[in-house]
Amino acid sequence: MGIAQELANLVPREETFLTIGVFDGIHLGHCYLLKNLIQRAKEEDLLSGVVTFDPHPQSVLHPHDQLPWLSNLESRVKSLQELGINLVAVLSFTSEVSQLGAGQFISLLKKYLRMRGLMMGPDSALGKGREGNTDLIRSLGQEMGFSVETIAPFTVGGEIVSSTLIRQALAQGNMIKVENLLGHCFCLMGKVVTADKRGGVLGFPTANLSVQAEQALPGNGVYATVTQVGGKQFASATNVGTRPTFEEGAKWVETHLLNYEGDLYGREIKIEFVQKLREELRFTSPEKLRAQIGKDIREVEALIEAKGLLRIEND
Repeated sequence: MGIAQELANLVPREETFLTIGVFDGIHLGHCYLLKNLIQRAKEEDLLSGVVTFDPHPQSVLHPHDQLPWLSNLESRVKSLQELGINLVAVLSFTSEVSQLGAGQFISLLKKYLRMRGLMMGPDSALGKGREGNTDLIRSLGQEMGFSVETIAPFTVGGEIVSSTLIRQALAQGNMIKVENLLGHCFCLMGKVVTADKRGGVLGFPTANLSVQAEQALPGNGVYATVTQVGGKQFASATNVGTRPTFEEGAKWVETHLLNYEGDLYGREIKIEFVQKLREELRFTSPEKLRAQIGKDIREVEALIEAKGLLRIEND
């Protein structure tokens, strides 16, 4: 199915005020732009809309330089809808789409999504080779009958908030900075899978999370986390890494839930990363690892209690 057919299946009931982007992670900079978009759409009596892409354009344009994503498509669409966006148009990004000029792409949005206004972020550019800068898009707007507005960069601590900046902080394990940029804790969601049950042998059973290869992960280490199972939350200690004490090599995300009883295999869980406790270490014996895990858990208990993070949520 080509992009024209995809758009033809999305024709809205009313004219629209749009913005375009991947919106990976839906961070505070995105939220700032989207709130402005929603407000302007209401003022013009238009539907607010987001045009986004799957897969990430980077994976098509630079297939040997894969960009880890902060949130998958389902999570992005859900977040956009929860923010109040009326129309979320997910378009397949292909090599053919990457060859569309800015004018061609804008013409399709004008025709099928009934675009009357376009809001652009501070680094927005559209079309082949990113030819569609703000000046060109404004010129197209005058020719084709739609308005163009730009949003200034959103900064935190003097830095422009971006998905790239968040990926960097995440790789460093700086979860406090990640939270300040996202506006919430970084989360991983997935299904618990069967592993070697080595944590249970050590006296600290862990839930091993299934994550997609493209998912961005915190840097290796042990983290204070909050894990949600259904409508309940539990303080937890989560290890991201390769389990060097046992020389396994593969990367794992495994979490030990404090005060939890029951079987988690096959269940969906959500892990919120609060703060890094320490680097992942190689211990000379399982006994020394067990002693360190006990210290980690006591630190998690104190930290989560001090922050008052536990609450009850519904499914």
